[in-house]
Amino acid sequence: MVGLFSLVTGRPGPTGYGSATTAEEVTEGIDASDITVLITGGASGIGLETARVFALRGAHVVIAARNMQAAGDAKKLILESIPDANVDAMKLDLSSLESVRAFADNFITAGLPLNILINNAGVMFCPYQLSADGVELQFATNHLGHFYLTNLLLDKIKSTAKETGTEGRIVNLSSIAHLHTYTEGIQFDGINDESRYNDKKAYGQSKLANILHANELSRRLQEEGANVTVNCVHPGLIMTNLMRHSALLMKVIKIFTYMFWKTVPQGAATSCYVALHPSLKGVTGKYFLDCNEMSPSNLAVDAKLAKKLWDFSEGLVRSAQAQ
Repeated sequence: MVGLFSLVTGRPGPTGYGSATTAEEVTEGIDASDITVLITGGASGIGLETARVFALRGAHVVIAARNMQAAGDAKKLILESIPDANVDAMKLDLSSLESVRAFADNFITAGLPLNILINNAGVMFCPYQLSADGVELQFATNHLGHFYLTNLLLDKIKSTAKETGTEGRIVNLSSIAHLHTYTEGIQFDGINDESRYNDKKAYGQSKLANILHANELSRRLQEEGANVTVNCVHPGLIMTNLMRHSALLMKVIKIFTYMFWKTVPQGAATSCYVALHPSLKGVTGKYFLDCNEMSPSNLAVDAKLAKKLWDFSEGLVRSAQAQ
């Protein structure tokens, strides 16, 4: 268990890594040249650093991003420091299930293998608004888009694992903010209720959903004996574009909590560790912070809640497709 002291000091936990560890450090010596990784939101912030480090280790990196200009700039930036990097960029707007479907179709048509899926993209503390499919935006982008994307690409991940013998891995980026959600965890009966909307709790709800999704998917994959693991990570507090809706507030908070904040290379470390490190072979359905396993909230490990969320999410997808 990584305590507050370890978080502040960067003291390593049981894995030998801690809050001060960088993504390059956790992947040092790992050859990923036979790996294809898809990273949502890989055009900026910790997603970009995750993409860069995977490219540094020889992986074929596919950056999925809503802004193709930013994705192109990210690819250029990676190639400037790693000239032989194998990086592609594809358009994906997670707030639109139609865009998610088109992306998955294009990816599968391209005939690419898929070893690792990192569900990294997200929005945070947005003013109330609905997605293109009529779903509250934070829930739609952070959870539902990734839920649908993962389901559409799951057969590809499983078949790649079977054909190559290399374990497939799915990593959901959650947050410690999953602790700060609505009382019932997920507002199934009022997901779009503007009168009950709270931007901070709605974000926490979406991050709780990321963990519940990972746990239920992990259970299903274990049940069928698939060689694919699913885990969640909290990357830590990092000042990135994710905080654009609350930048001033966060800058003020950071003055008083500076010892808890990470750099982008440190923030990408846990994603890279869980996605690539050989010591996690066979580890699934877990939650990680600072490259060490942690216990999430009681709601996050509620199997009935996870199953209910899965069914609810499938219903939202069906409803959107029927429109």
